[in-house]
Amino acid sequence: MVFKQTMVSLFFAVLFLCSCENDLKDVERIANINAEEPIDVSYGVTVIYSDSAVVKAKLISSKMIKHNVDSPFYEFPKDVLLIFYDKNKKEERRVTSNYGLYFEKKNLVELRHNVVVTMADGTIFKSEELFWDNDKRIFFNKLPLTITSPDGSILEGNFFEADENFEHRKINGARGVYNLKEGDGL
Repeated sequence: MVFKQTMVSLFFAVLFLCSCENDLKDVERIANINAEEPIDVSYGVTVIYSDSAVVKAKLISSKMIKHNVDSPFYEFPKDVLLIFYDKNKKEERRVTSNYGLYFEKKNLVELRHNVVVTMADGTIFKSEELFWDNDKRIFFNKLPLTITSPDGSILEGNFFEADENFEHRKINGARGVYNLKEGDGL
């Protein structure tokens, strides 16, 4: 009888120790995953940026994730639409992309995958990436780009930099087709 009780006790002790070890491993794994997961997920996001009560821009995305890491950042994994307005609340340009990031400490926006900037005059910029450095107040990229003017002129380049109004552009390796109008001379 004592032998049976000892065996039953030993069986339950081994079972208990094995299950505790597995549970502790699972708890540790889950704890590590939670430390890396985002702390905030929002859907149907609209963010208005204003300065001195004047709306400057609007950001729209179907999903926003704030990541809890040493350098916090926001991720827009599905889509990004940015609309910039002038002082008269008229749309100046519209930026779309399939993916976006905003790094708080760097004050940097990174847009990727099918980035399209449409200017009020009809000029269209296309690339696979576009960065906005809020401290330097410049747009830039490091991948090939195409700029199409309303008259059909096409300018291509290897990478570029532009001011915050997207007007003064420095384009590396610029090449393209320029449509001359009557009266334009060489």
